[in-house]
Amino acid sequence: MQTFFPMLAYADAPAAIEFLCRAFGFEERFRMDMPDGSVGHAELGIGDQVVMLASEWQAGGVVSPLGLTAVHAQIRVRVDDVDAHFERARAGGATLATEPADQEYGERTYRAIDPEGHRWIFGMPLPAGASG
Repeated sequence: MQTFFPMLAYADAPAAIEFLCRAFGFEERFRMDMPDGSVGHAELGIGDQVVMLASEWQAGGVVSPLGLTAVHAQIRVRVDDVDAHFERARAGGATLATEPADQEYGERTYRAIDPEGHRWIFGMPLPAGASG
């Protein structure tokens, strides 16, 4: 069972949900829309893992990374086929920071940035003895 849940803020959470599902293959599992059109809480899944997100809540000090000049954090997601996932992200309009590559620590990964600046690292384990 997952015990750690990333919770992300987006200036345009409805558009972020659509993008994350289209480009990264997430599935919308729960969504609580607010009367003003914002998203109070949403849960997106990939496999058996969940990421939570919501619209910015400026009064509570929770904002999108849109105005930052550097990446403040990264979200790491394990996928079954990183190369196929990369192609889906490319077709879905993701900003691709790196191509898939074998890492010396035994994983194949790539990095992508969503439209509001959250950096995602997608990866999969390499077969034993295959790290580069």
